[in-house]
Amino acid sequence: MITTEGLTKSFGAVTAVEEISIKVARGEIYGLVGPDGAGKTTLIRMICGIMTPTRGRVAIGHGEQQRKNTIFGYMPQKFSLYGDLTVMENIEFFGSLYKLDGKTIRRRADEILEITGLIDFKGRFADNLSGGMKQKLALTCALISQPEMLLLDEPTFGVDPESRKEFWRILYRLNDGGMTVIVSTPYMDEAELCHRIAFMDRGKVVAVDTPVNLKNHFPYKILEIKAGHEDLDFLNSLEEVVEAGFYGDKYHVVVEDPESARRAIAGAMAEKGFNIEQINEIPPSMEDIFVSLTEKEVA
Repeated sequence: MITTEGLTKSFGAVTAVEEISIKVARGEIYGLVGPDGAGKTTLIRMICGIMTPTRGRVAIGHGEQQRKNTIFGYMPQKFSLYGDLTVMENIEFFGSLYKLDGKTIRRRADEILEITGLIDFKGRFADNLSGGMKQKLALTCALISQPEMLLLDEPTFGVDPESRKEFWRILYRLNDGGMTVIVSTPYMDEAELCHRIAFMDRGKVVAVDTPVNLKNHFPYKILEIKAGHEDLDFLNSLEEVVEAGFYGDKYHVVVEDPESARRAIAGAMAEKGFNIEQINEIPPSMEDIFVSLTEKEVA
């Protein structure tokens, strides 16, 4: 459905996206996952055609000529609709940009508003919507042209957890109907919801695979530690520890040999006078995998 080959974008001396080659299959939910500044927005804008790459190419469908016949919806990260227009007025405006007649816009709007849960808010001004409802309105406008694929740039950024879940339920419903979705996100729990993900860091793709395969092929073990002290950074100095970091109220310690690492950690904690409340081996999380990948990139 979508192929990029050596896609690169430079702004003067700064390279925002470097030599990215990915393939997105028809009917996939494909995630671009990474922190702020990883190049996700720049990559999506080049795929959409609203930003010209420095070099490389984007092919949509069965070749670059297919782009003209492929309809896609684009939802930027920042809310870009008109706050002084109502929900329906925003939809009518965007529908008119696609040269849709009023009857078609109203029919499609009702169908999409039912899906997004905004059907009872057609007369409300956009400025008076909650953050989650604004994102749903932006999604509705992106869908009014009945696109074959949907490109979403961090659509749930700054939205409350419940609204994030509801937004993803909508995406799954659209995908079940055959829509191809490319979504960028900094949230690792959302990465779990994608069929395949491309981890991005410093403008490069550092890994591409399904969430399950990334976890199954993770070369290390994870020890989760709960202690009566939060400052356990000294664990990074142990030879038996690959990397250690704070996760909520616990520490995740990446190791090669769990048993020897347990002994080394216990000894180091005892020297510091810290008690270990709990230490267990756990499956790797997407955060663990991403931290490991980015550490390798830095090295």
